[in-house]
Amino acid sequence: MVRFVKKIMTCVALLSMTSIAWAGSDRAQTIDRMDHAGAVLHEIMAAPDRGIPEEVLEHAKCVAVVPHLLKGGFVFGAENGRGVATCRTANGWSAPAFFTITGGSWGAQIGVEGVDLVMIIQNDRGMRDLIGSKFELGGDASAAAGPVGRHASADTDWKLETEVLTYSRARGIFAGLTLTGAAIRRDDDSTDAIYGREISTGRILRGEVAVPDSAHSFLDAVMNAKAQSIASN
Repeated sequence: MVRFVKKIMTCVALLSMTSIAWAGSDRAQTIDRMDHAGAVLHEIMAAPDRGIPEEVLEHAKCVAVVPHLLKGGFVFGAENGRGVATCRTANGWSAPAFFTITGGSWGAQIGVEGVDLVMIIQNDRGMRDLIGSKFELGGDASAAAGPVGRHASADTDWKLETEVLTYSRARGIFAGLTLTGAAIRRDDDSTDAIYGREISTGRILRGEVAVPDSAHSFLDAVMNAKAQSIASN
């Protein structure tokens, strides 16, 4: 009996150690994803002639980035893509919220590996959809390929009509991306890994949660993106 109890206690201890290791791994991967998302924005804005226009950044309600979204093929599906988002609040940009993106119909990008996706949420309805953490691009939220360059053309409807502007970067080439049917959902695993508890996407993106130290590189990149655009003009 004593030997049996010892075996049970050993199994419990091993399971606990495994859970801690998995949690640590999830946290490290999520921090790496945030750092990479910040690097994507920085590199995009370092090439202003092919970057996100200043006017688009000025108008943005939220910024969402999915680094290394997918790999290969003629027709892409955004299976198991994970990203990070932040929204404007009265006190600056919010702490990061995490999401997954699945499905979707993509513009023609043939034989590409490691596509980076950037989404600019432009208005209050798009922000509400993101906070709700369950919507479909082109369905619940209108989406369109975003304008690219130093400045957005004044004769387009990018500002008034579209909730989400989508961009992609592949092999150094950055362009507006046509993306419809992709489903955005809350990423519970990444949220738990960073915050250590269940927190709603709404609370995070409304600025009700303190910014964790691990998120500063991503938020710095978001805050500096417009400054990079202005400095390059």
